[in-house]
Amino acid sequence: MNSFTRSFQSNERRSGFDRRSGKICILSKYCLTGRRVIARREEDRQRSCKIDRHSAVTLAVILTIIMLSVLDAIFTLKLLDHGAKEINPIMAYSLNYNPLIFFGVKYLLTSISIIIVLLNKNVFLFNTKIKADLLLYLFIITFAFVIQWELYLIINADIFFDF
Repeated sequence: MNSFTRSFQSNERRSGFDRRSGKICILSKYCLTGRRVIARREEDRQRSCKIDRHSAVTLAVILTIIMLSVLDAIFTLKLLDHGAKEINPIMAYSLNYNPLIFFGVKYLLTSISIIIVLLNKNVFLFNTKIKADLLLYLFIITFAFVIQWELYLIINADIFFDF
């Protein structure tokens, strides 16, 4: 060993334990007060990591999903008033009570799904290089197709102006 290596080893303060290697609790106190928006190191970006805060784009995506879910509920209730049937068993069961319960269940299920994906948005899906935040965009695409279909049914059934 040369003198540089010996002096480097004697000044090394690291314990050898990597504090980042442990699991992070999904609902930790840092979800509200933390500062991590993205992983700083390139090596950390290549693996699953948790962050504390989310970007404005993520907020816009979430608000879009919720807005599309509300539109879906409104259009579904309108179609149900004109003879359509709900094929989702959970939503059909909630319709047995009243439309407000239907709307609440729809909102709750959408919100829970968003929260689960959001808490794990940087986790890779099924050991691939696809991160879970892609699911948020798939939610938007799915809701957009559903709403497009409902609008088609509403316009062709001449109930569009019946609002």
